[in-house]
Amino acid sequence: MDLELLASLRTREGSDALAAAAEVAGGDPLAAASALRSRGIAAPLAAAALTQTDLRRRAEGKFGAGAAEMFFTRPGFEQATRAAVADRRAARLRAAGVETLADLGCGLGSDALAAARRGIRVYAVDADPLTAAVARANTEAAGLAGLVTVECADATSVEVERFDAVFADPARRRAGRGRVMDPQAWSPPWDFIAALPARVPRTVLKLAPGIDHALLPPGAEGEWVSVDGDLVEAAFWCGPLAEVPRRASLLPSGAGLHGSGVEAAPVGPVGRFLYDPDPAVVRSHLVAEFAAGIGGRLADPEIAYVHSDEPVETPYARRLEITDVLPFSLKRLRALLRERGVGRAEIRKRGSALEPEQLRRDLKLRGPASASIVLTRVAGAPTVLLCR
Repeated sequence: MDLELLASLRTREGSDALAAAAEVAGGDPLAAASALRSRGIAAPLAAAALTQTDLRRRAEGKFGAGAAEMFFTRPGFEQATRAAVADRRAARLRAAGVETLADLGCGLGSDALAAARRGIRVYAVDADPLTAAVARANTEAAGLAGLVTVECADATSVEVERFDAVFADPARRRAGRGRVMDPQAWSPPWDFIAALPARVPRTVLKLAPGIDHALLPPGAEGEWVSVDGDLVEAAFWCGPLAEVPRRASLLPSGAGLHGSGVEAAPVGPVGRFLYDPDPAVVRSHLVAEFAAGIGGRLADPEIAYVHSDEPVETPYARRLEITDVLPFSLKRLRALLRERGVGRAEIRKRGSALEPEQLRRDLKLRGPASASIVLTRVAGAPTVLLCR
């Protein structure tokens, strides 16, 4: 999609094309395109309408019913903040007294929309003309244009000191290159991003979940957020916005775990129950705090599986019951699974170089039973835990 097609989609003719695309989408793409052209819709507009319809359908998981009125680009959709995450962040900013916000790298406008719905006045910029235009279209479609100003501009040119707070989401992808791992190659680069808290103390940085903890500004809070068990982002809350050193936030439950992020969990024998912590707990370095909460321990100091002898209900981990513990041996494991009649197996791993799908093929599973196979280390030794 380009600026001209976006403008066409926002006309009456474009609205009709989108409505027609919604009727025919979901089957053969060529047949759908042909059906739209047979209604007199020009081929470029038909293709754009079908693309938008597909993206809106896929975006329902991120934005709910509101996705039906939004506009998307494929890269923007992939990088956009989920509505639940953006709304939670906006609520926290509003509770901190933020009334005006500079949104640097606004993308399709998810965070700007969430902040505006909380009554925060937002100045949003994106360096890409099409992305900025889509964000502007989304604010207008949501009826929030009076609270959100969107401009195509370089984030480094914004006079951020004019605002109560800054939210920065640097671009971490490049066309044809995928994810960019080097923070200095982000847009804007890390040097600019890292200097924002000194200019505006109430700064929030949205970053990739794999961000190095060493980059956390002094005194800032590092928060890792998961949605339905998927780790989706890290956020650095700076200055007076910081509440704790490290936080793991789980959505949609709203469960939250916090701590120093530097504690070490006790180490002991394998227990009857194995807990696989939520990735937000692991990435925030709060496994020790989680283990303390359930009276658990690690079987290996480097592996984030927690063990206990009694079952404990917790929102922070999946619990499995261990039936067998054996040193890793493909031959012994295959024989045990055949003896148990296991034909379906979930394979999990931490601290193992084995590829689960290759192992699945090597095991040649047959039978009516199911099990969970955990590949790990215990006291440094490769170990298999058979669980249910």
